[in-house]
Parts: sequence; structure tokens; C-alpha cells
Amino acid sequence: MSTTSPSATQVTAVIAARNEAPSIGGIVGRARPFCARVLVVDGRSIDDTAAIARAAGADVIVQDGPMGKGAALRCAIARVTTPVTVFLDADGSHVPEDIPLVVAPIVSGQADHVGASRLIGGSSELHGGFDEFMRLAGSSFITACINRRFGVRLSDSQNGFRALRTELLQRLRLCENTTTIEQEMIIKTLKAGGRVAEVPSHEHRRCHGVSHIRVWRAAPRYVYSVARDLLLP
Repeated sequence: MSTTSPSATQVTAVIAARNEAPSIGGIVGRARPFCARVLVVDGRSIDDTAAIARAAGADVIVQDGPMGKGAALRCAIARVTTPVTVFLDADGSHVPEDIPLVVAPIVSGQADHVGASRLIGGSSELHGGFDEFMRLAGSSFITACINRRFGVRLSDSQNGFRALRTELLQRLRLCENTTTIEQEMIIKTLKAGGRVAEVPSHEHRRCHGVSHIRVWRAAPRYVYSVARDLLLP
């Protein structure tokens, strides 16, 4: 965790949440000291996610368009007014106290897009079973494709914990509705001439329940999305 915190007034945190009542309040509360505003996009939860997020101090947007994490993040992007936007998950796997570390290269003018790398910072989740193996293998393959195409040296293209310069983010014209939005952000940032950097941050196991991602169902979309974005101008 960074010992030098950039000004919280420059940062908005965006969190997509669906049925995350057990964890959302704690995540919002831990993020607030490092942000001017926390935006939670509620994906039509059937539990108390929205109410708990509001009570913790977040502004809540009820997702009324297409469903999915990407769609949720996209509907929040236009509402961000601070210079820096940081994204993190609602399930407790990310460390909100690392927000200053993730946004520092942007605030200091060294980068336009910073990813929190689990490959550098470690993960308590990406090992132990075939699903985890396939997720890690798929992520590594996509990252290698991005590195080859743009001549960069990234380690983690899929982690949802990342920060972008808001002005750049709002002109990327993101279109993905699912978790493929993370790789889309990176590719379109690099196509726009943006500077991408990474910092280490540990990924913990989610606080409750199970992941909404189904590897075999999601895999074709990941392949299609990365092929489209890498091959098209």
C-alpha cells in the first residue's frame, strides 16, 4: 500500500455490484477515505445491496439497461467528474486501501491507465482447481497477445482493479457488456496512444458466495472481443 496518498478530491471510485449485500458496505466504507465520490452501480439486486451501499455513503445508480459488469461500468463513466476514475469489485477481492497506489502514477503524470496486477501482487484465488487454471491460462494468453501487438510488457490484463484518466476513459467508446471490458479498456487505451502501467496489489478470495463468471460460457466472448479489438484499426 502506498504511503503517499494523492488527493482524494481527484478520484471517483466505481463499483459494479449485484447481490453483494454482505460485502458492499465494507468496500464502500474502506474506499471513501481515498475518493471524492463512490459510485455503486446496482445490477437489479434482489438483496439489500443498494440500500447498504447508500447507507455506507455511496451514490447508487440502478442499472436499467443491458445487464453485465461492462454495461454497469459504462453507465457510470459518463457521470464521473473527477480527473481520475478507479474501478474495483464489490466482492471483497480487491484492497480499497491500495487505491492511492493505483492512482498515483496518473496523478503524478506518469501514466494514463494503471492496472493492479495480481501476477505481481499475488492472488489467493487464481489457483487450486481447473476453473482457476483455465482463468489464469486464458488471462495469460490474452495478455501475451496484447503485449505482442503493442510492444508492451504487461502481466495482468483481466483484473478489475484499475484506474484511468477520466478524460481518456470517456472517449474510449467502450462497448463490452461483460467482464471483457477490462481487456477492452487496455487495448483501446493503447490504440489511443495512452500510457499503461501496472502496480502490485493482492487479490483475496471473495468475501461470500461464488463468482458470477462461468469460464466455459465466457471464453468465446473473450476470444471474440480480443480478436476484434486487436485486429480492427
